[in-house]
Amino acid sequence: MQLTLGISKIKKYAVSESGDTLEFIERPGGGLSVVLVDGQRSGKSAKRISNKVAGKVVSLLSEGIRDGAAARAVSDFLYHERGGQVTATLNIISADLISKTLVITRNNPAPVLALRRGQIEILDAVSMSIGTRINMRPVINEFPLEEGLCVLAFTDGINNAGVRKGKKLAVRETFANLLREGLDAQKIADGMLVAALELDEGRPVDDISVAVLKIDPNDGDDVRRVSVRLPLGVLG
Repeated sequence: MQLTLGISKIKKYAVSESGDTLEFIERPGGGLSVVLVDGQRSGKSAKRISNKVAGKVVSLLSEGIRDGAAARAVSDFLYHERGGQVTATLNIISADLISKTLVITRNNPAPVLALRRGQIEILDAVSMSIGTRINMRPVINEFPLEEGLCVLAFTDGINNAGVRKGKKLAVRETFANLLREGLDAQKIADGMLVAALELDEGRPVDDISVAVLKIDPNDGDDVRRVSVRLPLGVLG
């Protein structure tokens, strides 16, 4: 088997900077963790929050701290640093080669969708953002690493798409349609973002970030690859 990761994100229309931060890291015992943070509101202040939270989580994971413990520790950190007045949503998705499982850790009201054995599950148990109180526990789901598994995580820009026109993105149906096309992880992430942008008429009402992890058959190529596209705008 092989793990593929697709990431697609865009900032809120007419805002200088996205308040979302997405990082990934190789786990000390093997595997990969993806950290997705949405700072309160949008713009530079939200970006500072999400950068700091994501950095703290990545640092803890790199030291071998379990995902759930890292999420609780960072929530406590944000609460004490900002006096419970600032929140952020947090998703950690880990392919853990020690446990041979995919671990989904969620402090986010938005659900995570998982394709398992041909069926899409909506992981939507009640989950709260971090930073509002100490010892905020995440919702954790764990699945065996197996061929065909595909997980979709996103920030609330997906759920807010179309609100200006009284519309709402059919997340499950859109995800299902992209899966039926047999697309890779990056094209699925791109497809979700495009669907949201269409509802927002190209002017996103919120920061949007999408992460897709997919377990595919190994094609015999043992080379690890990372590809990044980052529009820089006008410099200088």
